Amino acid sequence: MEILAVGGVTTAIIAGVCLVLGAGACWFIQYVLASTKQKTAELELQNRIEMAKKEADNIIKTAELDATREAMEKREKFNEEVEKAQEQIRDQERRILKREDTLDRQSEQLLQKEKQLKQNEKELEQKKQSCDARAKHLSNLIAQQKNTLLKITSMDPESAKELLLQRLEDECEHEMNTIIERRLEETKESVEEKSREIISSAIQRYAAEQTCELSVSMVDIPNDDMKGRIIGREGRNIRAFEKATGVDVIVDDTPGVIVVSGFNPIRREVARLSMERLIQDGRIHPTRIEELVAQTRKDVQQKAMQMGKAAAQEVDVRGLNNKMLTMLGALHFRTSYGQNVLRHSVEVAFLAQVMADELGLDGSIAKRAGLLHDIGKAMDRETEGSHPVIGANYLKRFKESPVILNAVEGHHGDIPADNPYTPLIASADAISASRPGARRETLERYIKRLEKLEEIAGGFDGVDTVYAIQAGREIRVIVDAEKVDDKVATKIARDIAKEIEEQMTYPGEIKVTLLREVRCIEYAR
Repeated sequence: MEILAVGGVTTAIIAGVCLVLGAGACWFIQYVLASTKQKTAELELQNRIEMAKKEADNIIKTAELDATREAMEKREKFNEEVEKAQEQIRDQERRILKREDTLDRQSEQLLQKEKQLKQNEKELEQKKQSCDARAKHLSNLIAQQKNTLLKITSMDPESAKELLLQRLEDECEHEMNTIIERRLEETKESVEEKSREIISSAIQRYAAEQTCELSVSMVDIPNDDMKGRIIGREGRNIRAFEKATGVDVIVDDTPGVIVVSGFNPIRREVARLSMERLIQDGRIHPTRIEELVAQTRKDVQQKAMQMGKAAAQEVDVRGLNNKMLTMLGALHFRTSYGQNVLRHSVEVAFLAQVMADELGLDGSIAKRAGLLHDIGKAMDRETEGSHPVIGANYLKRFKESPVILNAVEGHHGDIPADNPYTPLIASADAISASRPGARRETLERYIKRLEKLEEIAGGFDGVDTVYAIQAGREIRVIVDAEKVDDKVATKIARDIAKEIEEQMTYPGEIKVTLLREVRCIEYAR
């Protein structure tokens, strides 16, 4: 029993110890597990913190890179804006420098004019003093001669007075003629110099091309068999073409070409283009001819409008109606004595603007009047009247200003000028027409002009011989020295020039040179 009791107690103790040890082992295991979890959590937290730091560093670097890139872009944009602003400033500086140069030139011109005016005033004052002194001297002479005559001739006062007045009148008339002639020469030299300067400046600043006037157009054909197709059966194709276009078609033995003849340049251009399209198309019959001619006529009108717009843009004239632009472009197909009328109008516009600016007038008005001055030539073949009148009447429909209308209608002197732009346009028109190579004259017209010049000059009293030289640019007049003295010779030269201006139309100017010489011939025998 004791043994059983001792064994039971021992078993109980062992069981208690085992329980205690098991509990301790469980606690230890839990503690170890908890420590391990804590360490794992700390490591994971540390890793997350490191990763967060790395992500933060990456975000900061990315933000810094974005900020740097944005700053560089803004800096480039700012630099571009600054460069653009600097370019605008440089442009403004260049314009200001040009304006300063213009103002300097104008100031120099004004100073020169002021000096000239002062010089003229000084000369006038000297001449006035000279005239006063001469008048005083003449008064004294008259008094002395009156007393002397009364004593010597025993003439009554009225007779002596009449004699003295006659002598005084003769002397004054001679003196007056001398002064007038001298002042006229000085004024003429000054005006010619200024006019030559303005005109030379205008001509130098603009140069235009030269063209030739033709009344026929040549159309190339691939082979001579095409001539038979163009003529058609019994000539029906060529008759239909001539009826549709209003021109003559000449098909002769000349190889490789067909001639389109007509004096209306627009019809001739329509016919030329229509013939080329027919040859390219290959279908040549009356119906197709009518269709192509109608289409080509529309294309030519469209081309005329485009050329009118281009001319208006070239001279910077705005506000023109489309119908006016079409009529203006139609001048491209018109020539006058070999000169293209549209290019002539553009040239006149530029020349008129340059001269208007030199004279202190409105250059835009001069350009507009110069561009439109020959617009009547686009309609003078269908409308009766001269082209200045036709052009002015046409522009009235579009409410053009009275200044433009007067310049257009009066640029050939048909009506009196009521503004300074009309003679300006007339001068620019004459310059453009008279420059070398611009126009050509027919032989018959040239000979008639020379004969007319010699006829006008030969009709004056005292004229012995007349020669037209320099292709009609100068006329030499030889007078009889016994019938014509120096004073009368000057008057005859002026009268001849005036008569030529009134009776003739000519480009540029004609120089009148009058020669008077005395030949004394003796024979020694």
